[in-house]
Amino acid sequence: MARQVLRRLALMLATMLAASLLLFLLFELLPGNVALSELGPYSTQEQRDLWLVANGYDRPVVIRYLLWLGHFVIGDWGNSRLFMAPVAQIVGVRFENTAVLGFWFFALLVPLSLGLGTLAGMRQGSWLDRAISVLCIVTTSIPPFASTVLISAIFVFSLHWLPGTSSMMDGFSYRQLIMPVMALVLYDFGYIARITRASMAEVMATQYVRAAVLRGLPQRRVVLRHALRNALIAPFTLLMLHVNWLISGVIVVEYFFAFKGFGSLILEASLGKDLYLLEACTMITVFMAAVTQTIADLGYVALNPRMRRA
Repeated sequence: MARQVLRRLALMLATMLAASLLLFLLFELLPGNVALSELGPYSTQEQRDLWLVANGYDRPVVIRYLLWLGHFVIGDWGNSRLFMAPVAQIVGVRFENTAVLGFWFFALLVPLSLGLGTLAGMRQGSWLDRAISVLCIVTTSIPPFASTVLISAIFVFSLHWLPGTSSMMDGFSYRQLIMPVMALVLYDFGYIARITRASMAEVMATQYVRAAVLRGLPQRRVVLRHALRNALIAPFTLLMLHVNWLISGVIVVEYFFAFKGFGSLILEASLGKDLYLLEACTMITVFMAAVTQTIADLGYVALNPRMRRA
C-alpha cells in the first residue's frame, strides 16, 4: 500500500511538471505576445523591447522556465492587468468563494445521488427504480445554461422567493447560494445516481451477496457490510473526477448568477487577455486535476482489496 501511494505521488508530480512545461510553452515561449498582452496594442515596439529586457525575457528559454516555475511554487504570480493587484491575492479570494460553492454542491450531491442510486440498485425493476431512473434522465438531459434559466424563471420571476443574482454585494448570503448550488446539483446528481444504481445492481447479483441473504442475514447488514463498499468504487472515482468538471460547469453558473468565484475569474481573464492571471488559473486547475486523480486512485485501492494485494 505504501509503495502504491509513493508511486502515485511521484506520478502526480511528474504530471504537474509536464503540465507546467506545456503551459510555459503555450504562454511564455513567444515573449512578444507576453509584452503585447501586458502593455496593450497601442504600445510601441521599443516599449515592448524595454519591458522584455526589464522582466528577464532576454535570458535563455531553460533559465526562463526554471525561474517561471520557481515563481509559481512560491506564489509569486505577477500582477493582474485587469484588477491592478497581485494575482495571488485575486485568485485566493475567488477560489475561496468557489470552494464554498463546491462544498455545498458536494454536500447535497453525495447523499442525494448515492442514496437514490443505492435504493434503485437494491430494488432493480421495481416502480421505485423506474421513477428514479426517469428523474435522473430528465435532469441530466438539461444542460447547466438551460437549468439556470429554468430555476431563475421559477424562483425569481414566478415565486419571487430568491434574489436574481448571487454577487454577494452586501456580504455573504446563503439565500444567494441556493440557485447556483441547485443548478449544479440538478444537472449532475442523475449521472452519479445512474452509475451508483448500475454498480449496486451488479453487486447485489453476485454470489457472495446471494449467499449472505440465503444464510438469513438481515438485508441492512448485507447491504452495509457486504454490498455497499464494492458498489461505491465506481461512484467514488467519478465523484473525484467531478471536481474537474465543477471548474468548467461552474463557469456558466457563476457567470449567469454574477457569482464572484474562480470560474467567472477564468472567463474574465480569458476575455480580458490577462496573461498572468490566466496562467495562474490554468496552473491551479491542472493542480486540482492531478490531486483529485491521485485521490481517486488511492481511494480505489483502499476500497478494492484485490488492488491492495497487487
